[in-house]
Amino acid sequence: MAYRYGDDKNQMVFLPPSIEDYVSIDDPVRAYDAFVEALDLTKMGIEVNPSKVGNSSYAPKTMLKLLVYGYSYGETRSSRKLERALHHNLSFIWLTGNLKPDHKTIALFRRKNRTALARVLKECVRLCLKLDLIEGNTLFVDGTKIRANASIKNAWTKERCQETLEVTDRHIEELLNECEAIDASDEKQGSLTAMQEELSDKVKLKSKVNDILKELENQDKKAINTTDSECGRMNSLQGSHAGYNVQSVVDQKHGLIVSMDPVNENNDRNQFVKQIQQANETLGKLCLTACADAGYNTTDELEKLEAQGIKPISPPNEKSENKKQFSYNADEDYYLCPQGHRLKYSGLSADQKSKIYRVTQKALCLSCDKFGTCTKSEYGKSVSRLIKEEIRLRFEEEYLKPESREIYKLRQQKAELPFGHIKRNLGVNAFLLRGLKGVRAETSILGTCFNLRRMMTLLGVTVLIAKLTV
Repeated sequence: MAYRYGDDKNQMVFLPPSIEDYVSIDDPVRAYDAFVEALDLTKMGIEVNPSKVGNSSYAPKTMLKLLVYGYSYGETRSSRKLERALHHNLSFIWLTGNLKPDHKTIALFRRKNRTALARVLKECVRLCLKLDLIEGNTLFVDGTKIRANASIKNAWTKERCQETLEVTDRHIEELLNECEAIDASDEKQGSLTAMQEELSDKVKLKSKVNDILKELENQDKKAINTTDSECGRMNSLQGSHAGYNVQSVVDQKHGLIVSMDPVNENNDRNQFVKQIQQANETLGKLCLTACADAGYNTTDELEKLEAQGIKPISPPNEKSENKKQFSYNADEDYYLCPQGHRLKYSGLSADQKSKIYRVTQKALCLSCDKFGTCTKSEYGKSVSRLIKEEIRLRFEEEYLKPESREIYKLRQQKAELPFGHIKRNLGVNAFLLRGLKGVRAETSILGTCFNLRRMMTLLGVTVLIAKLTV
């Protein structure tokens, strides 16, 4: 069997292929090109001025195409890898028309246009609405933790600041005493110089820690990361790390992302209403149903959504701390234990969200044969009941209806798919930029990358290009 060999690398050709011949007509890169061409960069906040005086610069659309396409392949997100791809990857060469901006230019464009890049996903959603790919009737909310471009070791709390200051003050005092001793004994000058340098470092550290402590007090924060002051301490299956809690709202029809928003709160308890409102603003209308997992379920959040005319679906999370055998008398507001003893209202819980009921005489509990099983408290049995318990029970009943359970079953496959694509297929395990502005820009691009890939799957590359270029 004969072998096939490539052409001689030094062979001359009469008519070399044009850049247009580098990629096939149905290559996905053409869809990314058509998408950015369909955007109005001025509305997004990117300056477009072809007749600007001064040294020529790269066209904004070319730079935006480079970023969106680079992020769609995950491993090519960094400015240096993007620069390398412009020299070796034919699809990148075709996309930019053989332009080769260096990594500094790419990084500067991304950093300078962080606010505008955060609007890319909204523009993508508006295109999806025009193409009838998003309905906006039922929305699913979910969140995931992604590491920040910072180490958890650089997180400072008030306690850590105070401990460091105490240790530093002791070191400074010791160094001053040693310097005086060396100076008095007239020893080698080198030792004194080294100690003076160490003393200077300790004084700088003390000044830095004092500044951090002032910032913690002024901003009323529990902790500040000196590398990225806006990231939070995230707890996940991988342990604790500096990161962001990325929230996503997905449409039911085709599982396309409507909005993405990174927050620095470790839990999702205050995010349900906020994320749905942001999605509704992008859609330009109110959704009919909003669905989320138990981590988002608080009675206050569900009430706010219901007040807007939105049906919330979420499994119960808040529960009254009482056993089923304790019956509640709504007319006289007390609990009755299985032994027939009353537990009367005695005050509110620490978070002011629950009522506490206690047995009228603690001796009744201490002498009861169930003591040690029912309660071990020397003050007698107590139970708590949410102030909005009736409202919580109503939402729980709504969730248990068959039609609500069917919608909730869709949540996992619709809401978690985008995060799977971003983390596994694109290999995104940490952000490159720091601060909420930078992270929002990256989150917006990543959401756009998922939507474009999904649109290509639904319509096909050539059909999508045709619809985008109309």
